[in-house]
Amino acid sequence: MNSFADRLIDAVARLDNPTVLGLDPMLEYIPDDLLAQAAAGSPTPAGAAAKAIFAFNRRLIDAVADIIPAVKLQSAYYELYGHHGVEAFALTAEYAQSRGLLAIADCKRNDIGSTAEAYATAYLGRTRFPEGFSTAMFDMDAITVNPYLGIDGVEPFVRLCEQEGKGIFILVRTSNPSAVDFQDLHLDSGESLYERVADRVTVWGRGLVGRSGYSSVGAVVGATWPDQAMHLRERMPGVLFLVPGYGTQGATAADVCASFDADGRGAIVNASRSLMCAYRRVEGGTKDGFEEACRTEALHMRDDIRTALDQCGKIRHMRPEGS
Repeated sequence: MNSFADRLIDAVARLDNPTVLGLDPMLEYIPDDLLAQAAAGSPTPAGAAAKAIFAFNRRLIDAVADIIPAVKLQSAYYELYGHHGVEAFALTAEYAQSRGLLAIADCKRNDIGSTAEAYATAYLGRTRFPEGFSTAMFDMDAITVNPYLGIDGVEPFVRLCEQEGKGIFILVRTSNPSAVDFQDLHLDSGESLYERVADRVTVWGRGLVGRSGYSSVGAVVGATWPDQAMHLRERMPGVLFLVPGYGTQGATAADVCASFDADGRGAIVNASRSLMCAYRRVEGGTKDGFEEACRTEALHMRDDIRTALDQCGKIRHMRPEGS
């Protein structure tokens, strides 16, 4: 069984593109015709919203499936519509995987004991029933995890990563401005809290290092803090970084370079609104052109990061040999 880290590294190399399409849909992003079609086919507003979201997501995925290796679904935007939205979440992930993309659930789960076990099983494992039958529920390729409760809240996820070939990205240094309130606190040892978390993530993932040299236990490291990202890249060799913050949140391609290793590997960069709503940046653009605008912006993002990596000398081994 190929590890998640190896599958992700391979997909990035095959497409020469370390980017992720974030699917954080809001109804205001969706063209009126998709909303109308969904409303005509559903008896409830929530059901109509979920159908419109899935239709919107499906067309975005189709627009970039040949150039982007993964999607990231922020679960809050689906849970907003109750069980209808959760169904749209599951259908979107399944559709992305059917098009050859890896699907990452961004839900920052964490708890202890049987609750953590249940969360991990729902997203990464197989739910078992009394008759001896078992099936994958969400069957995501990876999920984001909050480490605040320590190994008690993380171990069930790590175990299923090993058993099922899945991955996790643990919050280490997030992209939001108030991250400093807690993550930068200094401990008696002199290190920052986020540095302590980084060291534990490295330890937790040592048993899951694949042939790529990277572990399936990764870290969320925001692009909006490039100095900290550079420090963490040195501190966490062999740990995959999921990098939010590019685009709408203000981070540039030069900023995200700090998260890559010397060979231009080891990080994937997420963009959500800047891709989903790329039509807003097109002169005279409308929602009806959202697919073409998304693809154009996705290509621009890919090329922007390639150029930045070239300029900082980190592109040597990203492209597959002979490409």
